[in-house]
Amino acid sequence: MALELQTRSVGGLKRIQAHSLGLVFGTFLAILHLLWALLVAVGAAQPVMDFFFRLHMITPPYKIAEFNLGTAAGLVLVTAISGYVAGWVAGHIWNRCIPGGAGV
Repeated sequence: MALELQTRSVGGLKRIQAHSLGLVFGTFLAILHLLWALLVAVGAAQPVMDFFFRLHMITPPYKIAEFNLGTAAGLVLVTAISGYVAGWVAGHIWNRCIPGGAGV
């Protein structure tokens, strides 16, 4: 089943379903952090993190810890929930900011 952002047009701007936006944000953040956990699991996270610090002209100050499945699962779960909440809040703010907007 494809995930779609459901919208309704109001005065040229579209209202958005806050739940749908929350699912999109939550899924996006969960996937990014799942990829990070996979990099840690295969031992490739340290060079990636060092690369990004150096791009910002920062001497890399951190060392990546050993992979732990429970910690990785917690990371993915917490970021999915946080992303959902952020998307839900953003959807409600968006709907209140457009003409005639009182949340969906």
